[in-house]
Amino acid sequence: MFSSAKSSESGGPAANPIAFHAVTLATFFGASAAPTPLYRIYQESFAASPVMMTGIFAVYAFALLSALLIAGSISDHLGRKPVIFVALLLEIVGMALFVVADGPPWLIAARIVQGFATGIAGASIGASLVDVDRGRGQLVNSLAPLIGMAVGALGTSALIQYGPFPLHLVYGLLLIGFAVLALAIWLTPETGGRRSGALSSLKPTIAIPPQIKRPLALVTPINIANWALGGFYLSLMPSLVASVTGSRAPLTGGAVVATLMAAGAVSVFLRRSRSPRANVAFGVSATTAGMLIVVAGTHLANVPVMTLGTLLTGVGFGTSFLGIMGSIMPLAKADERAGLLSAFYIQSYLAFSLPAMAAGFLAKTLGYQTTTDIYAAVIIVTAVGGLMASRERRAGVSAVS
Repeated sequence: MFSSAKSSESGGPAANPIAFHAVTLATFFGASAAPTPLYRIYQESFAASPVMMTGIFAVYAFALLSALLIAGSISDHLGRKPVIFVALLLEIVGMALFVVADGPPWLIAARIVQGFATGIAGASIGASLVDVDRGRGQLVNSLAPLIGMAVGALGTSALIQYGPFPLHLVYGLLLIGFAVLALAIWLTPETGGRRSGALSSLKPTIAIPPQIKRPLALVTPINIANWALGGFYLSLMPSLVASVTGSRAPLTGGAVVATLMAAGAVSVFLRRSRSPRANVAFGVSATTAGMLIVVAGTHLANVPVMTLGTLLTGVGFGTSFLGIMGSIMPLAKADERAGLLSAFYIQSYLAFSLPAMAAGFLAKTLGYQTTTDIYAAVIIVTAVGGLMASRERRAGVSAVS
């Protein structure tokens, strides 16, 4: 199964597909974060409400979930390369829709196409990375999305503030980037295999291997809290910063979002050798402390305090993500990886989108400050409660055994 990938390590453009897939995965997630600094501008330009903005944010997640349900394991049957190529083509269409968007309906269409493309890509690229090297693949699966979202949020903010065509330039550049990746993928080796059952795999299913059900159940509350945190930052944080501080500079809100993701990426790299259980415990502790500081920063209307809290929260975000992935992915067999990633991301993106939509309704009625207080409290209670419950369950199992 891995011979094509390993035989090319002697040299040439396909020497190691890990680098290519890392860049591709990061670019997909960077594009997913690109609209974040623009939501406030879209809201003002199109006279839209916070509910509409979080709705535009959420349709991306629902489209991604649909892709995972329908085509999450298709690369286990057709091979990784052709499936990733189709995802790249869909993403090009999504970027083109953003370029021509002149109102919320166009943005919704663009986010739906983008979500479907990212769902297919996330499962197939993630599985391909683990095909090549289980250890490094798991690390890249944790690092690439965080790095991509940090660059996407910060890069878009800089282009808005200093470049021309603020609503369109970033999408034009991303369109070109995805076109290059769509051509370059054919220079890489195929890392997966082919097997029958491709059509039957399109039937919506959630594939959780039996040996992974209990480990996944143990980390589910923490995973929900982690992704709800990410959804809040990517949907409402720039608007929150502008609301509580009065700063209208796109780079300010974008920098706060980028700080979360960059801190997460650094923590993943630094703690990659720690055990999954230790990473989850450390991540929950850091997230709790960081969120309390963020809330204090919003009440003080102080961006440096908010950034400091976000830095610590990002450390917790990334470390928890690494620990959760390390708790489940190594337990999957080769032909179970894409399906497991799909199930994991379904859970994650529901937590990513539904609380963010609720926050949009709350922000409209209660304001951004009160919404932040409520949201932070729910995240902390869910994460800490999940950690305590998982420890009690493990202690109970150890006592019985």
